[in-house]
Amino acid sequence: MQESADRYVELIRARTSTGALSPATAELYARDVATFVRLAGAGRVLDDLTGEDVDAVLLAFARKPDERRTRPDGAARPAPGQAVQSASSQARFRRSVSALFKHATLAGWVQINPMAAATVTARERGGLRPERRALTREQAQGLIGAARELGGAGGAEAGPAAAPGPAPGPESGADPGADPGAGHKRRRRRDQRTELRDALIVLLLTTLGPRVSELVRANVEDFYTNDGVRYWRIFGKGGRTRDVPLPADVARVLDAYLERGRSGGSPDKALLLSWRGRRLARGDVQAVIDRVQRRVESDRRRSVTPHGLRHTTATHLLADAVDMDAVRRVLGHSDLATLGRYRDELPGELEVAMRAHPLLRRPARRADGA
Repeated sequence: MQESADRYVELIRARTSTGALSPATAELYARDVATFVRLAGAGRVLDDLTGEDVDAVLLAFARKPDERRTRPDGAARPAPGQAVQSASSQARFRRSVSALFKHATLAGWVQINPMAAATVTARERGGLRPERRALTREQAQGLIGAARELGGAGGAEAGPAAAPGPAPGPESGADPGADPGAGHKRRRRRDQRTELRDALIVLLLTTLGPRVSELVRANVEDFYTNDGVRYWRIFGKGGRTRDVPLPADVARVLDAYLERGRSGGSPDKALLLSWRGRRLARGDVQAVIDRVQRRVESDRRRSVTPHGLRHTTATHLLADAVDMDAVRRVLGHSDLATLGRYRDELPGELEVAMRAHPLLRRPARRADGA
């Protein structure tokens, strides 16, 4: 089985060179296939696996601790009363295994595809974790307001020679839980200021909803001006690109960051840099969001992930009656069906719909009183 899995992963990674798959997607497939081999047993023969064997592996994966979320002591941190793996993770793993066996069947590695007899599926999508759901309007506006203030303060303090500062992480000596006002007690070096960069990250995520992989992959040259409007050429999944106009407020922070906040001496062409002048890592983006959130008033603050901000963008654009196809193009979805999964419920929207019910509107009176 190990040999077949290795050959399949090689083919998957080769598809990234043609743009058919993004590197991040290919690595997800590779990780899922490696997990499947480990749970099924690397020494087994792929063609010997039955539907019952596949079911056993799927159940084992569902109970497997989520290695992305661990406590400081390294132990798993499952949500109380829930499966350790989320429904979306289980569904993704099943798709990866199904793709493996589909290829194995076409290639002649197996005679019968055992997925046809597999019965285990992920539980019904009962809702995302709270931090992956859309922010309410008040929460989103609070976060955007904090980012605007941070961008203004960063632009005023940084000066022309400033460069991006550290995000909490391996490259940073900053305390992730430090009080934002603590800088007055111990002033940071000019090459450790992150205000403009952090503001830009939050504003891009909240207003345009890019995937976090698209954000950290962005280069300075991907932003251009056409007829007075700033655009971001986003390189998305499957080699697809989309050109999205920036709101005026976001464009101003971008220009301020490029002029005063980004290290001009860095050889890296990445838009977002760590304080060491390297491309920002995906894992650092969450720390940036958390840092900006600490500036939001407590009654408007709620933990949120980059994916939750993507939901926020979709939910509020659709709630404001923006054309669905335009929202689809902003988010980079290939079809409208996918967009529906990003539309979260907002408090009070059903009440508003019932108050403005089209069938209960009184007909307008004619001018002649008839």
